[in-house]
Amino acid sequence: GDRMWHFAVSVFLVELYGNSLLLTAVYGLVVAGSVLLLGAIIGDWVDKNSRLKVAQTSLVVQNASVILCGIILMIVFLFKTQLLTLYHGWLLTMCYILVITIANIANLASTATAITIQRDWIVVVAGEDRSKLADMNATIRRIDQLTNILAPMAVGQIMTFGSPMIGCGFISGWNLMSMCVEYLLLWKVYQKTPTLALKSGKVEESELKQLNVKKESDMKPAEGVQLIVEKDVTGFEPQQEKEVGCAARMAEPFITFRDGWVAYYNQPVFLAGMGLAFLYMTVLGFDCITTGYAYTQGLSGSVLSLLMGASAVTGIMGTVAFTWLRRKCGLIRTGVISGVAQFACLGLCAISVFMPGSPLDLTVSPFADISARLFESEPLPTLASPEDKPEMVFATGMPNLLNGSTTPANSDPEMSPEPVPLISVSLLFAGVIAARVGLWSFDLTVTQLLQENVAESERGIINGVQNSMNYLLDLLHFIMVILAPNPEAFGLLVLISVSFIAMGHIMYFRFAQKSLGKQLFVCCTPDSTAVSDSSPPGNTSTV
Repeated sequence: GDRMWHFAVSVFLVELYGNSLLLTAVYGLVVAGSVLLLGAIIGDWVDKNSRLKVAQTSLVVQNASVILCGIILMIVFLFKTQLLTLYHGWLLTMCYILVITIANIANLASTATAITIQRDWIVVVAGEDRSKLADMNATIRRIDQLTNILAPMAVGQIMTFGSPMIGCGFISGWNLMSMCVEYLLLWKVYQKTPTLALKSGKVEESELKQLNVKKESDMKPAEGVQLIVEKDVTGFEPQQEKEVGCAARMAEPFITFRDGWVAYYNQPVFLAGMGLAFLYMTVLGFDCITTGYAYTQGLSGSVLSLLMGASAVTGIMGTVAFTWLRRKCGLIRTGVISGVAQFACLGLCAISVFMPGSPLDLTVSPFADISARLFESEPLPTLASPEDKPEMVFATGMPNLLNGSTTPANSDPEMSPEPVPLISVSLLFAGVIAARVGLWSFDLTVTQLLQENVAESERGIINGVQNSMNYLLDLLHFIMVILAPNPEAFGLLVLISVSFIAMGHIMYFRFAQKSLGKQLFVCCTPDSTAVSDSSPPGNTSTV
């Protein structure tokens, strides 16, 4: 249900606003800004409340918000003409604002659900078995990849053969049913795992004693980064409640925000988390930006759907590679190998910028359209005019949309040059698809490092800040595209994306070097690798 909504909400907003991307852009900006500002506060809320309460509350809020959004959208689609005439269209504008606001609440609740289930519950269910934790992480990611394929297909077919209003009703009904099923499943998992009822503040000291005795009796060298199990237990002792003034209550969210980012910076896996966040600063993915560029290069919708399916398959292959590499080389080395594999595949994307068919033209200013709109108050110029240059012919026979014409570009054989070569765009998507193996393996590596090396009492707020960092870099990549939206500058965006991904992997490599030292390049099983002396002294067990 969540994947259906994430796919459909942008389509609904485009449909509502006359095939314009304005509402979609506003929605994306609101979502990114909300998680950026509230990520630490959401994580802190997860830490301070019982696991079952957090899971149930976030699940109900998320699905109820989606259902409510679906109902409002159905009403708007049904009575849009009447709404346009009421109060000079202000009532329809209020409906748009209400939909975006509620959809943003649904996304924040989805963030809380992901933090508590995928970053906390799964660690408790796996217990001390890290191989089981790795397998569970990989399984969740495979399910995620499959739903990324099936959910858009289902919603797309319903909207194609039905209508957007029917699509809204279907998603609302689906979320209502799935909420009940998910609620029951969470309750069953909670009942079968008694340790989920024990939060760190209540049983931390007793658990530490048991773990420390076990570690001392069965201690053997293992790989570098160390699992935090020791905290100052006196910090969890209940304190007498003090009266809090109004000013202190107002300042509490800001203090939580500051403390969360400071705690994130002080984590031993800080560089690994930053490396993952830098991977979000990219146009090399199957989002609306890359899809739009592909259309300008002549790829049809059916070809793009096949490419998206292929990327999901390689993503699943990445989850399999993660579990195998972790068993053979250890968790930290898996991240290094995955990073090298991803960067090597993205080399094809960098090469594609300079291959035949690439529209890269550095003589065309990427800011021309913006300056024309803001400073000259002129309409945006077309990319090409018949007097300046002939129309382009796409090798796939796609209509020429560059100058707004719907007439096939090859209608005049005398004026039509050779078709645009597809070598560049083929290399681009080959690199993007192949890189998914390393990308998802690297993502799982950093995810498990955060799970194993963040104290239980801080899992929520640290992962909340991690989500904020991811959204921050994702927001920067959208700003980058807004500043250089023309196809001639897309090659430059590709090179910038590859550079940011390289910086992310350099950060992770530095983290791995600090953790393993000279043992980093020793390809062996984790059990025979010495513990790094550079790890924080407060940690007592190892990954």
